[in-house]
Amino acid sequence: MSPLPPSETLIYAYIFAITLALTVMIYLLRGFGILTFIPGGFLLLLILGSIGTGIVYGVQKTRRY
Repeated sequence: MSPLPPSETLIYAYIFAITLALTVMIYLLRGFGILTFIPGGFLLLLILGSIGTGIVYGVQKTRRY
């Protein structure tokens, strides 16, 4: 059995998963015409936030302690 990842890495994983899920959900709802009042700039910020947290999580996961 492998050891559990450090808690800091787990926190970054949760943040990445939440931002990614929120981005996909808002993107799909905006595409279906349900959330049409959300501007494209906000969607762009969510996408950039997802990419940024993904990079931070990837770097944190490959760090040696």
